[in-house]
Amino acid sequence: MYRYPLMLTVLLGVAVQAQAQSKADGLFDELSRDFGSVPYGQVVSHPFRIVNNTKQPVHISSVSVSCGRCSSARALKNYLQPGEETAILATMDANQFIGTKTITITVLFDQPRFEQVRLWIQANSRQDVSFSPNTLDFGRVKRGTEPESKITVNFMGGAQTKISDVKSDSNYVTPMFKEVERTSGVGTSYEIIAKLRKDTPAGKWYTDLWLTTNNGAMQKLRVPVMVEVEAALTVNPSTVSLGPVKAGTETDRKVIIRGVRPFRITGIMGTNKQVMVRSTNDEAKTVHVLTVTLNPDALGPLSQRIRVQTDLALGGEGDIEFFAQATVEP
Repeated sequence: MYRYPLMLTVLLGVAVQAQAQSKADGLFDELSRDFGSVPYGQVVSHPFRIVNNTKQPVHISSVSVSCGRCSSARALKNYLQPGEETAILATMDANQFIGTKTITITVLFDQPRFEQVRLWIQANSRQDVSFSPNTLDFGRVKRGTEPESKITVNFMGGAQTKISDVKSDSNYVTPMFKEVERTSGVGTSYEIIAKLRKDTPAGKWYTDLWLTTNNGAMQKLRVPVMVEVEAALTVNPSTVSLGPVKAGTETDRKVIIRGVRPFRITGIMGTNKQVMVRSTNDEAKTVHVLTVTLNPDALGPLSQRIRVQTDLALGGEGDIEFFAQATVEP
């Protein structure tokens, strides 16, 4: 997910265009983010992705914001080798202001050269709209399912505001809306329903829905979406570390593989006479316990990649790997 539209006001657009370009600008996917209209009191955040597309190490020396009371920003990782990536996580607290607020984030680099990049975030904090709950949160869901999540949007101060459209930044989320209450002189309530596609990749994802209204003061209203998709298969531990072991002696460890639905183990690759792996049975189960046996005969470090093949076919996630490591001593 993380599809980020650039929805900037004229003021913000002019400021970005006026910014002197630097080589460090090319490390960023984007230099600005407009959160649109948000309920007063909501905390919104956005990661500005950075990729070291140079041939030299990059170091972020500092990150600062123009309003420390209503915003914050930090680098998730300061040192980047060529090809590595990180993000500047920017946050605005709409509890600290009313109306439109624009924040400048200054990112300083001191390797491979001293450079400065300015990022921009903006939000319109409004007291005439509220969300219940504050975010559209799917929670933790299983890979291959199609869960739904809902949020209620309340417009106060009359019954004139209407939602005309809803769109998602991510193709994996399908949104819809319906009016649930309209009271003259009080306000209007809408229910926003979002459905997750069953092929959504595993991981913890953040994206946004954008509501279009007939209210000129908040034409675009942002609804944050969160979801954590469990992988089709998980292994614990991912690294079987046995530490020091004596050559010619056997040592056993257990590895647990879990699936989102019952599955069979169809093959185990990467074993040899020093590292053997066996399964308890051939039944289809959601949990399989493997026994890893080390019987090393060569001194020194031992590291073996084991690949377990299954009949669980979910977007190519039917196999899983783990490592067996030890230091073989006389």
